[in-house]
Amino acid sequence: MPKTVEAIFEEGVLKPISPLNIPEHKKVTLIIEDEHVESTDILSLSSMIYNGLSPEDIKEIEELAFDRSHFSRH
Repeated sequence: MPKTVEAIFEEGVLKPISPLNIPEHKKVTLIIEDEHVESTDILSLSSMIYNGLSPEDIKEIEELAFDRSHFSRH
């Protein structure tokens, strides 16, 4: 049965924050995910989306993004 466990990576070893309650030497599969990005980080990153682009490039991108003529209507 899948279980989500938080761990800290220290000195080359994953250390669970809470007890795992699994037998010693039990083989398991790990899926590693970074911590969730804080909403303030997302806002900060999104504010940089147009960095380095000219006003003409930004206008073209926004025109393409907001063009709804290619959406199908069922």
